[in-house]
Amino acid sequence: MHDAPTATPTTLPLRMITAAVSAYLLAAVMGWPQHGRDLLVQAQADHAGGHQDVVSHGHGQAPGPDHAAAEGPPVAMVLPFAVLLGAIAVLPLTSRLSHWWEHNSSKFAVASCLAAVTLAYYLFFHHEPVDLHFPAHAVVSPAAAGPSWGTAAAVVANALLAEFVPFITLLFALYVITGGVRIEGDLEATPTVNTVFLAVGTGLASFIGTTGAAMLLVRPLLETNRERRHVAHTLVFFIFTVCNCGGLLLPIGDPPLFLGYLQGVDFLWTMSLWRPWIFTNGAILAIYWLADTFVVHPRETRGDLLRDRMLTRRLRFDGLWPNVPLIAGVIAAVALLDPSKSLPGTSWHPWIFLREAVLLALVGLSLLLGSGEVRRKNAFTYTAILEVAALFVGIFICMQPALALLGIHGDRLGIASPQAFFWATGGLSSVLDNAPTYLVFFEAAGIDPSDGLTATESGLLAAISLGAVFLGAMTYIGNGPNFMVKAIAEQSGVRMPSFFGYLVYSMGVLLPVFVLMAWLFV
Repeated sequence: MHDAPTATPTTLPLRMITAAVSAYLLAAVMGWPQHGRDLLVQAQADHAGGHQDVVSHGHGQAPGPDHAAAEGPPVAMVLPFAVLLGAIAVLPLTSRLSHWWEHNSSKFAVASCLAAVTLAYYLFFHHEPVDLHFPAHAVVSPAAAGPSWGTAAAVVANALLAEFVPFITLLFALYVITGGVRIEGDLEATPTVNTVFLAVGTGLASFIGTTGAAMLLVRPLLETNRERRHVAHTLVFFIFTVCNCGGLLLPIGDPPLFLGYLQGVDFLWTMSLWRPWIFTNGAILAIYWLADTFVVHPRETRGDLLRDRMLTRRLRFDGLWPNVPLIAGVIAAVALLDPSKSLPGTSWHPWIFLREAVLLALVGLSLLLGSGEVRRKNAFTYTAILEVAALFVGIFICMQPALALLGIHGDRLGIASPQAFFWATGGLSSVLDNAPTYLVFFEAAGIDPSDGLTATESGLLAAISLGAVFLGAMTYIGNGPNFMVKAIAEQSGVRMPSFFGYLVYSMGVLLPVFVLMAWLFV
């Protein structure tokens, strides 16, 4: 049982959203978002001119080592992150702790404690400068004596303000708005029908995001397969394709590609990856159809198949208004309201967190104007998004030492060829969030899209993009929607594979496909 309401009242979420948007407007009156935007724009100008800011905190600037020669945190500080991953993998399998772990409060407690260990290291023991990425890039020096509050605050700002808040706000917006759309019906759950479901979601993922496509289709897929007993494999393949591999063709499809767009990659450049997109998703869908046709579907009982055939209903779409226009609004906000870029056709840069405020306002409109009955029929609750938030708040903080080590020592790893960048980016995207991992290797490859990509840069960028998007499917934590689909499926009574059970699927199905794809296209 999870810590979440089973009903879907809108009063409390609306009040919270209203309070958050009102607080942002008050901050705008005080000029704080504008000031953050101005710092970012000035930092971009300074970077273009070859300048770099150094911020001193505490009892004076420490005389520590030159930032360029920094060694970063000790490798041992990756341990909290490894422990958190281990908890996600092992605790659901432990008979004495599995029930306790089901509660989101328990997940948050473990994630928070491990995050506190990471922050304690930066507060008391880290004596090198730290790169600050919010609201603009700067280098924060440790205090000469005593706790280094500045470096710890920089880590919190990097993890939560620069990464977690935009990440969870976008997921929350897509989760709630698509939760107000219902595709109702119960088709016969044949292998071909299920494959078509997966194929449609795969195609949508690039255009409404992997989260939007997953939240839109996971419930009708579950309803269609309600009469079948063997359903978990279908949801696993849904995660493979809809939650990950489908989102390759546009920057709005997957967060790492959006980061590349913010770094200056042309909006339509990812369309050049259509060949590996077709090959990879086509191969996965073919494997699913063959496995379900010849292995899984024949294991269903005759009575279940008869019920599945008789209890069919045509698909019906509810909640399209106002949620489809609001989804379009989400896409527009993400694409246009980036404070590091001027609004197209103007010289005006959006304020810091204006995008997130607009996303919350769109969620509020969905809750206010949408049908509560549709959400009730969807069995919509906030449990899945709260589970993602509870875990990823710790993940984003605990992975900061790992990302710092990659940023400092990445060029010493001997990664030079497109194949090496593909597997390095992909391997780390399996266990780190794929968005910051993409950015680390983007920078390590020395890609500068401002004057157009050279053939060498284009090859490296393709390898990094393919690795981040595709291999995010290798584990439940490789991409945000993975965990959300797992949670929704389990709420519907589907017994999903454990962390290691999922790895059996991904190693057996995805890894051979990725090896062949890399040999052909990377």
